Amino acid sequence: MTRRDFSRRAVITGIGPVTACGIGREAFWDGLKAETSPVNRVTRFDASPFHANHAAEVADFNPETWFPPHRLKRLDRYSQFAVAAAQLAVKDAGLGTDPLAALGLAPERAGASFGSALSGITNAEAEHSRFLERGPKAISKALALQVFGGAAHSNIAIEYGLWGPATTNSNSCSSGNVAIGEALNWIRTGKADFVVAGAADAPLAPLTYCAFDNINTMSRWDGSPEGHAYRPFAADRSGFVMGEGSCAFVLEEMEFAKKRGATIYAEVTGYSHNNEGYHMTSPNPSGAPLLRAINSALDDANTSRETIGYINGHASGTALNDANEVEALRTIFGERFSSGKLPLSGTKPYTGHPLGATGAMEIAACILALHQGWVPPTLHLDTPDPAFAGIDLVPHHGKELTINAALSNAFGFGGINSCLVLETPTF
Repeated sequence: MTRRDFSRRAVITGIGPVTACGIGREAFWDGLKAETSPVNRVTRFDASPFHANHAAEVADFNPETWFPPHRLKRLDRYSQFAVAAAQLAVKDAGLGTDPLAALGLAPERAGASFGSALSGITNAEAEHSRFLERGPKAISKALALQVFGGAAHSNIAIEYGLWGPATTNSNSCSSGNVAIGEALNWIRTGKADFVVAGAADAPLAPLTYCAFDNINTMSRWDGSPEGHAYRPFAADRSGFVMGEGSCAFVLEEMEFAKKRGATIYAEVTGYSHNNEGYHMTSPNPSGAPLLRAINSALDDANTSRETIGYINGHASGTALNDANEVEALRTIFGERFSSGKLPLSGTKPYTGHPLGATGAMEIAACILALHQGWVPPTLHLDTPDPAFAGIDLVPHHGKELTINAALSNAFGFGGINSCLVLETPTF
């Protein structure tokens, strides 16, 4: 099965990361090139009661420098991340502060597609504590406008006066990929010419942190200097490290972008989204749904398996998920992958795992790898799992590599799989 013959193509012309690795496209790229992890002890709250006590915090984000006081009252940290990332992406696309005017575009031709695993739940957590301590009058009147998932795309639509299709999906750790995939479909089918797409999450709060700590999915600090490291694909990996932040993109219809002389970073050529229908946290042991997800994205892109030059893995750092992903890639890409000729890296050590936002951050890493000719490494990979012998997991240091197509995988709780194919566009 190959993709339909779409005459309308979607390209990325703006990148807006708000991450622990860096804020803004250039800072994010510099962070990747620095090959160091920002993971450290949690400072946002007292994590001493938990087994895990480290995270990738966005330390340099001061919302007061981004938003005027009257706007800030209505935005919790989740929406702050989302709108700030959108601002960065729109600016990076060369569209100033009024993209519709810059494009000469009717508002109904512009949309917003975002994703989030938890949306405003951590803000509700803080408000609930105030409610218990001081009663109903202590609760912010803005809470009802902050806690729902759609606050992300709604605030972005308000920011830029977008009247077109708009939604925020909640597909766990696959949310970012799904958001970009939906934007791709809107452009392909003529529903929009311009879409701000991405994902955001702000999960660093005690109750939320405890929820993941209690199910033993997070890496546990052993007291050593490197004990807090996030180690995907390593023999001694022990789970994920929570992060926070957002990443947004400007997607435009290709001919529209070319006409205005936009910088085109990459084309989104393939998208898939399915469910394993098996378990909330464990992958389907048959491997069939994951194989179908990856193959469907490649088929949708109408791209030869040989064209893919780099894979950014979901690489959660949990034993079952890492193994399941690698086995699927072995099956699909065969000897080229198994013999180390097709690099696979996991970039979550740079950003932590910000749940729904993670896929969007990894898409940014893929796009910049295509654009810059450098593949980011898997940090802290001192001792790879012996089961992955022969595979190029890009340990410690990135590599100069000219690639024309990349695959990005994002898998989430509930058995949700989503994959995207990004390519250097041909005109």
